[in-house]
Amino acid sequence: MMHYRFILIFLLSSTWANAQVYTPLSAASKASFKIKNFGTTVEGTISGLKGSIQFDANNISVARFDVSLDANTIDTGINMRDNHLRKKDYFDVVTFPLIRFASAKVSATKMGEGLITGTLTIKKVSKEITFPFKYTLLNGLPQFSAEFTINRRDFNVGGSSMTIGDDVKIVLDVSTSK
Repeated sequence: MMHYRFILIFLLSSTWANAQVYTPLSAASKASFKIKNFGTTVEGTISGLKGSIQFDANNISVARFDVSLDANTIDTGINMRDNHLRKKDYFDVVTFPLIRFASAKVSATKMGEGLITGTLTIKKVSKEITFPFKYTLLNGLPQFSAEFTINRRDFNVGGSSMTIGDDVKIVLDVSTSK
C-alpha cells in the first residue's frame, strides 16, 4: 500500500514539475470590455493585472491561473463616467479594489486552444464561469487571449438599471514573463 502512495506522489509531482510559473505583464497586457448603454456601445479597459500563471504548453491540464485586476483603474475615456463606475452601486472600489479570477480546471480543445473553468469574483460575488482561450508561445513565454461574455447583474454591478445592457463582452490579451 505504501509503495502505491509513493508512485502516485511521484506521478503527480512529475506532471506538475513541467509546468512553469509565469507572471502576467500588466503593461503589455490588456483587459477590455464592451457594454450597451442607452443603445450605444461603451468600451473601456481595466488594468493593474497581477498574479501568477502556472502553465505547460505540452500539458495544459496542469495550468493554474490566479490573477486580479485593479477595479480602480476602470477607464472608459470619460472621467465623470469612470468615477461613477467606481462608486458603490457599480464596482465599489473602496470596499472591493480587486476583480479576481482563480482557475479550477483547464483542458485542451485543440492545438493552441483550451477551455478554462474557475471562479470570477467581482465585488462580493464569486461565480463559476467557463470560457475558451487561445495560447501561443512568444520567445518561450506563453501569451493568452480570450473573448467571453458575462452578465453584470450576476455580480451586482449597476443594480437594476434599465439603460445599461446586462451582457458585458470581455476581451483579454495577456503577456507573461518568468
